[in-house]
Amino acid sequence: MSDAALVHLFPVRHHSPRASVVLHAFLEHVQPDKVLIEGPSDAGALIDVLVDAETAPPVAILAYRTDGVPGSTLWPFAAYSPEYVALRWAREHGKEARFVDVSAAQVLARASRQATAEPEGAGDDPLRSPWSVIVDQTDFRSFDELWEARFEAPAHSHAGFREALRELAETVRLHDGSTEETKSRDAVLRAGIERALAEGTPADKIVAVFGAAHVAAIAAGDVDPAKAALHREEVPTSLTVIPYSFPRLAEQLGYGAGNRAPLYYQRAFDAGGDYQRATLEVLVDFTDHLRLRGFSVSLADTIEAYRLACMLSDMRGKSGPGIDEVREATIATLCRGESAHVDGFLWSSVVGKGVGRVARGIGKNSLQTEFWTTVRHYNLPETDETVAVSLKLADTTQLEASTFLHRLRVLDVPYAGLVGARKARGDPEPGGFAALARVRESWQVQWTPSTEVALVERIVLGESFQAAAERALEARLAERKTVGDASEVLVDAVLVAAGGAVAQALAACDALAAHDDDVSSLARACRALGGLASYGSSRKSLGADDRVLVPLLQKTFARATLRLPYAAGCGDGEAPAVTGAMRVLQELAMTQGAVDRDGWVAALEEVARSFSAHPRCAGTAAGLLLVSRLWDDASLARELGLRLSAVSEPAKTADFVAGFLEVNALAMVKDRDVVGILDAYLQSLSDEAFRDAIPALRRALADLGKTERRYLVESVVAVRGHAASGGAAEAARVLTEQDQAQLRAASAEIQQAMDDLDDLL
Repeated sequence: MSDAALVHLFPVRHHSPRASVVLHAFLEHVQPDKVLIEGPSDAGALIDVLVDAETAPPVAILAYRTDGVPGSTLWPFAAYSPEYVALRWAREHGKEARFVDVSAAQVLARASRQATAEPEGAGDDPLRSPWSVIVDQTDFRSFDELWEARFEAPAHSHAGFREALRELAETVRLHDGSTEETKSRDAVLRAGIERALAEGTPADKIVAVFGAAHVAAIAAGDVDPAKAALHREEVPTSLTVIPYSFPRLAEQLGYGAGNRAPLYYQRAFDAGGDYQRATLEVLVDFTDHLRLRGFSVSLADTIEAYRLACMLSDMRGKSGPGIDEVREATIATLCRGESAHVDGFLWSSVVGKGVGRVARGIGKNSLQTEFWTTVRHYNLPETDETVAVSLKLADTTQLEASTFLHRLRVLDVPYAGLVGARKARGDPEPGGFAALARVRESWQVQWTPSTEVALVERIVLGESFQAAAERALEARLAERKTVGDASEVLVDAVLVAAGGAVAQALAACDALAAHDDDVSSLARACRALGGLASYGSSRKSLGADDRVLVPLLQKTFARATLRLPYAAGCGDGEAPAVTGAMRVLQELAMTQGAVDRDGWVAALEEVARSFSAHPRCAGTAAGLLLVSRLWDDASLARELGLRLSAVSEPAKTADFVAGFLEVNALAMVKDRDVVGILDAYLQSLSDEAFRDAIPALRRALADLGKTERRYLVESVVAVRGHAASGGAAEAARVLTEQDQAQLRAASAEIQQAMDDLDDLL
């Protein structure tokens, strides 16, 4: 047996309350001088912060690369994690605690190599864990259930727990359950033990707290020192401690963590490993939650649920109930067989929502400090659960909060996301014209450990959110090749009050507009510039005033007008983008007095009359001219009649109709002259031509709502002269009956709502 195997090897499962309870008793029994812990060897300086009285788990060690290459990794700790319990015991007893695993710098270097390497083999298959070998030999449904039955629930002695877990790990090891990665870490961990022995510490005064698989390999002497070379390479790395949360711990699944219900396990740990007490506490909580939501549950139901949980654990050979029994007993008793309540609002009582706290001595970077100061200043959520936040942008304070949230968005810091901001045609979300025009913003806000990770990583961009946002936008701007893309950066620069980026984006838009031939890109830029001219002052546009914006808008709009006839001669794939750009430019021509409206109208007329333009584009142009009253009915009738007379090409004509109707279907179907021309065209088609036209006509008419369809029916009836024969009256009667039926249904719904309100009051 090697010297390393003579130290007190204590096998653990990460985040196991039972392992922590037994470990604490073992440490009290052995009273070691050194406690060696599976953790990054370059994180020793953080141990004082981890065990500081101000630090409240869950927390995590965060390591991130400092060489400009993205990369980070986490080591989370709950109060009931064995590694954390070992650290606390050593501090309380004045003993040395030391991390002896692969360093964070080596882990990040290895991660970079693995990103481009081939998989190592079956041992790394996440769907087939080596621990499933054990499960296959039992009647348990999963390793978690086996663990709860044989290790977590029983009140083990430290000697019995160590021996049982070592035997389990040894069985897996003998079934070739170790990967090259695991064997390398075996070598690194044993080297840590050997260093402690070389320092003169007796073997019986050293306790090594490692994962069970590593303990089994070291105890068996099955460790190859040469394997440590797998982790020899390092990258520049910095480490810190960040808050973590129970919901994130719940995502740490698999043998190494097995942490499906962190708050439930915290209750068990606080009760000294008493899972019966933890189960009863959770069921009482469930009862309270159900009562608050109006469900009829009693203390008798709670007792019955507890009895059922204990009975289920007995049937499964467990000495105490676990999380599976809690869930099944709750569904059967408190929820009367309905699982939706458990999976919905009750499960948070076993997962938990708590966020940890880190001692002030850790020295947060400036972005972390600014983040928390700003969040608290504007009373924004600090918890790891989604909270809706509504901001009224007319209020100066709430506008400042919006600026802060947009800065986080630009920096890709996961904290807040805009709600109900659909992507309009020609308007990218969540920035763009729509962001400028809003008077209210709705956000879904949630802090997660990923927020903290991002704040640490973004420090390379600047010491403040404004400076970091400026640099991020400048980097985006350098990659933009079209004026439309540059205008997106411009709007974001305004939203985050980044004056330097505003100036650079304006210059980029000016330069790119002179050479951009893409009408869609030009239209996006025009919309952004027009939006800034109209709404920018409320966003403190920092120099993007009318003296700069208006000439740039005029220049970009003129180029879009010039390019429109050429762009309209596109293929089927490009036509939707061109028609979308036409609608954007039309809106600007009608609302922005500074642009060349006459030039735009001339370009529209050219496209509407052109048979070389895509028929959908021509139809859109004709529709825009109609709804804007730039054509009178007689002119429109002549142009439509000419266009629709081409009966030999029904598909193209149907595309024209589709483009025409999508501009403003209601205005079109109410105009009986227009409907008459369309009706005459359809009646003129042969059966074969009509069949060819059906797909395009379906697309054209598919978006018509009930109101549009009603007017279309009325117009067709009137055009065909059915009034004299009574057809119009019959059609009107049918439509009126439908309206009355809908009204009666609506009245019934309103009456029911009023009755419900009376009951509540």
